[in-house]
Order: sequence, then C-alpha cells, then structure tokens
Amino acid sequence: MGFSVATNFDDDLPGLVAPYGAVDLFGKLPRDAIGGGRASYMIAPTSQCRLTEHVKKTHESGLEFNYLANTACMGNQEFTATMQKSIRLLLDWLSEINVDWLTVSVPYLLELVKSRYPHFKVKIGVFAGVDTPRKAQFYERLGADCITLQAMAVNRDFKRLEAIRKSVQCDLQLIANSNCLLECPIRLYHNVGLSHASQTGSKGFHIDYCLLRCLVEKLRDPVNYIKSPWIRPEDLHYYESIGYTSFKILERDAPTQTMLRRVRAYHERHFDDNLLDLVQCYGYKESKSSNQPKRRPMWEFWEFVRPWHVNPQKLLPWKELAKLQGMIYRYEGEPYLYIDNQALDGFMDKFIASSCTNLDCADCRHCYKYMESALRIDSNYSQRCIDLALKILNELSSGGMWRRW
Repeated sequence: MGFSVATNFDDDLPGLVAPYGAVDLFGKLPRDAIGGGRASYMIAPTSQCRLTEHVKKTHESGLEFNYLANTACMGNQEFTATMQKSIRLLLDWLSEINVDWLTVSVPYLLELVKSRYPHFKVKIGVFAGVDTPRKAQFYERLGADCITLQAMAVNRDFKRLEAIRKSVQCDLQLIANSNCLLECPIRLYHNVGLSHASQTGSKGFHIDYCLLRCLVEKLRDPVNYIKSPWIRPEDLHYYESIGYTSFKILERDAPTQTMLRRVRAYHERHFDDNLLDLVQCYGYKESKSSNQPKRRPMWEFWEFVRPWHVNPQKLLPWKELAKLQGMIYRYEGEPYLYIDNQALDGFMDKFIASSCTNLDCADCRHCYKYMESALRIDSNYSQRCIDLALKILNELSSGGMWRRW
C-alpha cells in the first residue's frame, strides 16, 4: 500500500506524511508552458526557487516528487517551434532539480518525454480518461510506468477494475478521495478549462462554470454526495484484494493538518468523523500552516477579478459563495453538510456484487437508502448557496456578466 499525496509546498509536509505510507508528493507551478489540472488561482503561489527546495525536502524525507504536466489540451501549440522550446526549457529545469516523476494526460507528451527525457518515470493522469483495458494497454505500449484510472467511471465497478488490472503490467493508481459527480457529464469541458487556466500566455479568463453547476446539482439532490466515487479508508481492502495498492490523496493547497489527517485516516483504514473532511476540495476546518506559501495582497484582483474581461460587480456573489462554502477562506462554524462515515458500513457490498453502470438510480435507490441514515444537511444554508450559484450562472448565460454599469 502506498499513497501519492498532494503537496501544498509546506516543507514540513513530506516529513509529516512519510510515516503513514506516503511514497511521493505531487504538485506543480501555478503556471507553466504545459499547464495542468487546476486553475492558477487554485494553487499555492509557488516560485521555481521554492519548488526546487521543496523537491529537496521531499527527497530528504525518503519520498519522490511527481511534477504535474497533466494538461488535457495545449491548443495545438505543442506542434510549434515556440512551444517546443518552452517545453524543453521546462523539462530541462525539472531534470536539473531532480524531479522523479512526470504526470501527463496528452499521449504526445508521453512519447516526447520517453524519447527525449527517458530518465523520468511517467504517470498517466486522470484527464486521459483511462477506464477500460484497451485504453490502459494503449498507454502502456507508449511507455507509461503508471496509470491513474478515471475515478468517476471505475471506482465502483469492480469487474472492470479487475479486468484493467489483469490487462497491463504497469502500476495502476486510484484516486481515493474524489468528490466529483458520478460519471460526470461535464468532465471533459472542465478538464480543458482548467488546463488552459494554468498555461503561461493564456489570454482567457476562467470562471469555473463547471464547479458552480456541480455544486447546484449536488445541493439540489444531496444523494449526489453519496454517489460520488470516493473510497472510504475502511474499504481499501476491497481494492487491494484485486491488485490495487497505489492510491492518490487530494487536495493541493489544503492546510497541512488537513492533508496529514487524510493520509493518516487512509493509512489507519478508519475515520470516525464527517466523510467530507476527507473528500471535499474546500471547506477546511484547519487554518493554513505558517509555512505554506502566501498569496500576494493583489492576488484576487490579478488572478480572479480581471475587470478588463468582466464586470467586477457581477462577481461579488462569487465572493459571498466562496466564503459560505469555505473555498478561499477557512470554514467557520459547524458544517452545514455532514456525512457520518461510520453509517456507511456495508455501502460497498452492492458494488462488490455487481456494477450499477447500467442501472437507473431512480429504480435502484441504494444510495438513497444510505443517504437517509448518513447525511445531514442544513436546508436553509444549502438554499442560500444554491441561490448564489444560480445567480452567477444566470449572469453567465444571459450575458449580464459582461454588461457595464
């Protein structure tokens, strides 16, 4: 059993998680030529100097470092001389600072790295959408050392997981604490939007429509929180029994104590509290460590408001929603949404027996049954969040976001 752990670039993190089964940390610069799986404003503002030192600290703790070059799209720029130079400069620098792994999702980048930088071990990212034996075999033939499977499609499908494991010799990794919509219908759009939002030179403006739409879907029908493809610490043994021993633990830029609590829970295979504390990518109860990179005072303006792109006044509901949800602020008070992890004992039994891929949830009702006993929600608080999210979505669809005063 080994855990690949998201880093927040707190140099204390490697030493804290190493005793609990961590084998590598993964992260990246907020912006680079290739781009990755999070918008720049969602990542700690790490410099090249800080990343270099963090890789050194990671190695001193006996862990490896995995740099994320996991963009889903490069806008065809990867086939230009200018971008080829930028890619080379980035990979040359990552070689110099002794990065061990690269994560990529574009197959051309896998071939490029294996051809020009064979010393890197390469992991296929979740944006590649590997969810069948044939897809896994394709990336293994191209030289992948490890493949991260598409959690939204496979984490609850044990027959498919077993078939994929038998089909390849390379390592396979599962995301342990994904909180996405099951079989998310807007996944591809979200992947591409996030990718461009962390690429140097990108002229677009990333308003996370997908996050807003996802939030509305979940709060309108909270059973979606139960359907999400998370893996409870208590259920890791089901995956081990069919050959899966590598698990990825999210989320980058989370407080250090949050990440330690998550890794420890999965290492100990037990958690007594709110499941969302393990799987949600915001709403953290802990404060950020003093050693975590701090955002500059003008960060919100330069990275998020962008008044030359949108009417800043129209983004005020975003700020209010972010505060309510604890997206860019520490979450204060009691959680408005609580999932009793221990009340989910037995939940996985149905999925061990058979897949639900071809079932209509309205007919099955398995997740609804467990929602009734495990989930508590403050409906008034929830409705406030829905109203704010819908207000922003309406401004986006009606064009109001771009109307001036």
